[in-house]
Amino acid sequence: MSELHIIDHPLITHKLSIMRNKKTGSKDFRELLGEIGMLMGYELTRDLPLEDVTIETPITKMKAKMISGKKLAVVPILRAGLGMVDGLLKLVPVAKVGHIGLYRDPDTHLPVEYYCKLPSDIEDRMVILVDPMLATGGSAIDAIKLLRQHGCRGTIRMMCLVAAPEGVEKFKEECPDVDIYTAALDERLNEHAYIVPGLGDAGDRIFGTK
Repeated sequence: MSELHIIDHPLITHKLSIMRNKKTGSKDFRELLGEIGMLMGYELTRDLPLEDVTIETPITKMKAKMISGKKLAVVPILRAGLGMVDGLLKLVPVAKVGHIGLYRDPDTHLPVEYYCKLPSDIEDRMVILVDPMLATGGSAIDAIKLLRQHGCRGTIRMMCLVAAPEGVEKFKEECPDVDIYTAALDERLNEHAYIVPGLGDAGDRIFGTK
């Protein structure tokens, strides 16, 4: 069953509070999102398997531990998910990056797909799917389905900044094999399917659009 992991480290909570402030501009918002992405990635990859390797220090040979051939892919849901990619790549520079394009229909609030480009070996990779907001859960659920349709058979983890209880519940029902990692679980969705208290439209705040 899908599990919800709330990563409420003080540094993450502090940075998120600055991001929520409507007075925070796009430059600071983007930088903070990247920093939180890196901090969350640290926790999300905590259980990567290690293996023993032999290395030579300036003093002697030794048995050391390194990540055991676990290939990773970071897949942002466009466009807001792009803001969390750089932070993850600072942690795992060899990870490949795919892209899934979905937008929310303003009338139905349902996701509409317009783009999907994934690494050719996606079936061999653990995937970190990233989107700052998990609101209704529709976009994330559709993105998981696309990943499976394109051959992703390994572990998928959903990483977001802020989640709504309604979206979490729906996601867990539709994607029981995918864990959710979020910095905060907010109160609810409003009548426009925006997260309350939330932080507004993440894409607009990242890129300075309206």
